[in-house]
Amino acid sequence: MTDAETPTPSQGDAAQPPTDADGAEPRQGEAAVTATHGVGPWPGGPDAWPDDPRYDRELLENGDTRNVVDGYRYWSMDAIVADLDEKRHPFHVAIENWQHDLNIGSIVRSANAFLAAEVHIIGKRRWNRRGAMVTDRYQHVRHHEDVDAFAAWARDAGLPVIAVDNVEGSVPVDRAELPEACVLLFGQEGPGLSPEAIEAATGVVEITQYGSTRSINAASAAAVIMHEWCRRWA
Repeated sequence: MTDAETPTPSQGDAAQPPTDADGAEPRQGEAAVTATHGVGPWPGGPDAWPDDPRYDRELLENGDTRNVVDGYRYWSMDAIVADLDEKRHPFHVAIENWQHDLNIGSIVRSANAFLAAEVHIIGKRRWNRRGAMVTDRYQHVRHHEDVDAFAAWARDAGLPVIAVDNVEGSVPVDRAELPEACVLLFGQEGPGLSPEAIEAATGVVEITQYGSTRSINAASAAAVIMHEWCRRWA
């Protein structure tokens, strides 16, 4: 999905930025086929800049090519995070990180897209951020040394852990209970969740599949589950 296709967040009385680099409104149907690569400097120069502390003066002067929705164009990163914090959803996302899984970055990016409260990395502290496409700057990320530490945090927070894996006893997510406030726990590409993670979970769900492959990509599975949560609760 391109920025042009993405709904604009509410900005109250904030000034509206131009919708593309030359300030022109896209023609009907154009947004669906034209990629958005950012906007140029705010038209009219400094005298025309909006009087709003959320706007970054450097971006107003030089343009904003970040991968953000149009409603956040020219906003500072801190202002965007603060606005997201006011409306984050009550679900968390957790990922086991024993093998430096390349999917983690993509899961973080999806967590940002679906406005998860926080992402939890279990195991290795370092993870490959390439797939996150810098969305980790806007998403709260917490590290836990191991499953026991993560499970203790979840208990203290009063959050049930919903593991996602196609193991014996798992329930298809479309027929499973998915609490509004919870942690969605994902495993590694290939081996899936560890036995310790399954043991720590309140419930285990899976995604119904119809082809010959036993599993789907971990990042894709995470996006499906997060969207299912949003379909029910957002």
